[in-house]
Amino acid sequence: MITTLCKGRHEDLLGKPNLLETGSAAQFSLRKVGMHSNIKLGRISGIEIGLHYSWFIIAALIVFSLGEHFRQVNPNWGMGEIWIAALLTAALFFFTLLLHELAHSLVAQHRGLKVKSITLFALGGISQIEGDATDAKTEFRIAIAGPIASLIIGFVCLGIAHGLGWQTSAEPHTAVTGVLVWLGYINIVLAVFNMIPGFPLDGGRVLRSIVWAITKDADRSTRIAARIGQVVALLFILDGIWKFFSGAGFGGLWIAFIGWFLMDAAKASYAEVEITSGLRGMRVSEVMSQDCVSVNRGMSLQEFVDTYLLQTGQRCFAVEDQGALVGLITLGDVRKIPRDRWDRTTVREAMRPLQELHLVTPDMPVLDALKLMIRNDVNQVPVVANGILQGIVSRSQLLQLLQVRSALQLPATYHPTLQRSGRSEQPSEVGVSRR
Repeated sequence: MITTLCKGRHEDLLGKPNLLETGSAAQFSLRKVGMHSNIKLGRISGIEIGLHYSWFIIAALIVFSLGEHFRQVNPNWGMGEIWIAALLTAALFFFTLLLHELAHSLVAQHRGLKVKSITLFALGGISQIEGDATDAKTEFRIAIAGPIASLIIGFVCLGIAHGLGWQTSAEPHTAVTGVLVWLGYINIVLAVFNMIPGFPLDGGRVLRSIVWAITKDADRSTRIAARIGQVVALLFILDGIWKFFSGAGFGGLWIAFIGWFLMDAAKASYAEVEITSGLRGMRVSEVMSQDCVSVNRGMSLQEFVDTYLLQTGQRCFAVEDQGALVGLITLGDVRKIPRDRWDRTTVREAMRPLQELHLVTPDMPVLDALKLMIRNDVNQVPVVANGILQGIVSRSQLLQLLQVRSALQLPATYHPTLQRSGRSEQPSEVGVSRR
């Protein structure tokens, strides 16, 4: 069974491969990518556990599939016994998926990485680990922990079933042994499947760690593993299509869909390297926009829209009160207010106050600022030094920078030797315009 065997680990995935070849791919690359929980189940070791809505679809399919399986191999079971066994098996299966992801996450925590959440969804589970492994040994240990956990679970289930009288040459005769045998085999299959060397499956991450240990180059190892992952994903897609037209029906399409998911994830992993290598070593002061228009918090939204949004085309504005920065207002903030209330709503009422903003400093690394935006799902952050607004840095600016670097075919190690004119260490000389 291969319905929910696709396991993944999202850190801060920032993009797709060749992200600078087309605008759409590049725009996707700077969006926050990940699977978020729609239903929160609680926390384990500080890690938020949750379900995505798609989980319910696959859970229902698994229950019905197991019901049919138990009915065929044990025709003497009653219908109540069959469906109770199917429901219990499905619930325990997803619990073992959670244990698989917890193995990754707990090892990551032990190695000093922060784990934000674990989400179960249609294709399995995703651990959202913030940051990257700092060395090949850490990457290997985190990657191998999940398959080892699944193997242990699988052999323990089969061992218990054998102790209850089940023989490997025969079908289980009781509901308890039936549940244990299915869980045992599926967890072993899960471990083997995840060790396929296709990034970002666990096997692909193990491969990356080995290449990393040999080459001493994390970026190169990711590129190699991601390219191999794309090849593996393509084989899945072709195999699924072939099986579909050979009469496998939905099963073939599902294999192709898993291949598509793996292809997309491998491309995103490859592009993450391209982005980080292009921005590594740069400071916020080198990329921030200093032409930030400042507006008064007392004006109405109607005046703000007519005078600023529609005439400047900008999407983000600093809000001041007697010359002091008090917040930001964006196009998204305006859209939250019904249009018939614009003339009765002030900028102050619609803006995001300064205390709710995520601030960065001019000397902060660009990659840290980008991770801050992705982690908090914001498109721009103000750059502040000594309490004075220096400018704005946004994902769109970083996108444009990467596109220009790609068009000029600049190597990742290239950085400007001259600073922009008009940029100064003096806060009073920054280019923040007021209208």
